[in-house]
Formats: sequence, C-alpha cells, structure tokens
Amino acid sequence: MEKLPKIIAILGPTSSGKSDLAVLLAQRYNGEIISADSRQVYRGLDIATGKVTKEEMGGIPHHLLDIADPKEQYTVSHFKRDAEKIIDDILSKGKLPIICGGTAQYADAVTENFITPEIPPDNELRNELEKKSTEALFFELQKLDPNRSETIDRNNRRRLVRAIEIAKALGSVPQIPDVPKRYDVLKIAISTDKETLRNRIKNRVEKRMQQGMVEEAKKLHEDGLTFERMKDLGLEYRYLADFLEGKISEEKLKEEIFFKDYQYAKRQMTWLKRDQKIHWFDLAQKEEILTLAKNFLKN
Repeated sequence: MEKLPKIIAILGPTSSGKSDLAVLLAQRYNGEIISADSRQVYRGLDIATGKVTKEEMGGIPHHLLDIADPKEQYTVSHFKRDAEKIIDDILSKGKLPIICGGTAQYADAVTENFITPEIPPDNELRNELEKKSTEALFFELQKLDPNRSETIDRNNRRRLVRAIEIAKALGSVPQIPDVPKRYDVLKIAISTDKETLRNRIKNRVEKRMQQGMVEEAKKLHEDGLTFERMKDLGLEYRYLADFLEGKISEEKLKEEIFFKDYQYAKRQMTWLKRDQKIHWFDLAQKEEILTLAKNFLKN
C-alpha cells in the first residue's frame, strides 16, 4: 500500500499556546505552518484575533494569513482548496506541513478530507428565519443538528441562519468524508485546565486592549467594513462594533469579549474531545510532544 504524505495538526482552544508549539515543531522538523483560523485569513484583523506576528513566527513560513478581504466571505471550501495546494507545495520541497488553528471545520476539512456541499441560498427560508431571535435560531439549530450547535458562535445570526439552511436541505450540517484520505495525520492538542484557560483569556483581553484592538476595529470601519459585517465576523468583533456604535461601555466590551471567548474555548474543547485520534498534552510536556512527532515522522 502506498504511504500517504505525513502532516501534523496542532489543535486546542483559544489562548492555549498552539502557535508557539507549531513554531517549535516547524523549527525542529523543517516545517511550514498553515493557519486554520476562520478570521485570521482576513487582512486587517490582527490584534483582536491574536494573529501571529513576524517575531513570533520565528523565521518559519506561515500560510493562509491575510489572504482575504474582510468585506467578503471566505468559506471552509475556500480553505480546503487553498490549504491542499499549499500542502502539496510544502511536500514538494521535502518539508513538513503543520496545520495550526482553532477552527475545527477548517482543520477537519483537510485532516479528514471532509467536504462541505455547496447549498444555494434559500431566500424564503432566510426571510422566515430573520423574524426569529438569535436565541430561537440557536435552539432551532440545536434540534436540527446538535453537533454543529456545539461549535458554532451562538450569537452570530448569519452563521446560525446558514447552518439551519444547510441542515434543512441535507438533514444536518454535513461533514462528508472523501475516500481515501489524502494524508497521514498526527493530531496533537493542548489540554488546559479551566482556571488557567480563564486567566489566559482574561489577560489576553487586557493585552489586546492595550495593543489597540479598539483602534484597529475603528480603522477597519473607516476603511469600509460595515458594523453589520463586523458583527458577522463574530466573537470580539461583534462587541467591538457595539462599542463603536456607542451601545456598550469599555468595561462591558471587555466583559463580553472575555465571557464569549471563554465559552468558545469550552466548545472547542468539547468538540476536540470527540476525536479519538488526538494526542493530548499539557504545554509543559514539550519533550514528549517532540518525541511523539519524531517517531511519527520516521515510521
């Protein structure tokens, strides 16, 4: 049987330390990194998304950052297409592709060779759903497809409507595997206890405020990103839009971002724990991680 090309995927909740670990592995095993983050693909969304800086890259090439206009939608189908082209290029140079990111659908699209069917918009259904509250939309999706409801941003109306649209068309929001798989994948995830995760997210919110997260969002709006589209981008941007519109205070902004990011991190952990192929480590176990990667690559 022909051996599949080897790739490594670094997974885990937001603020867990994925990027640093991916850089370490890339430096040790001649790798390049493909970002699997649904918002870091957009130009200008830097501080609020925690996009890796040039210094943090440690001289390692990073791909699929800053490739899309935030005014336009970049989907999981786009990601799968682009990531596979980049992986082929990295492999052709005799180097190791490393996927790193917290967007489960993006990572799964490549590591499991999942495809997302292209379902056309159903305007009649969309008009009906627009009359419902965001909470009602979430509960409807939860009934239609419990799995998708666990990973979605429950406050993002556009994504909820789209997920319901797909679920009603196909019975669920599908992840349909192509056969055979394209890659031999080593999945590594970072496990973090709740208190540590809470503290990291809280400190990160304060740090990003100091770095100019609000000013960055203001500039995005001045450059043509509507508040509606900013809210569609979810998480931090929903509340940054509310703050810039004068709907919430700065203190409320920080509270909401912390709370929603923590909720999101918990959903990420729940989703990842379903995958029995993932190897879980604490960040302190770097030597064990490096040994696992070494043994995977030599076999």
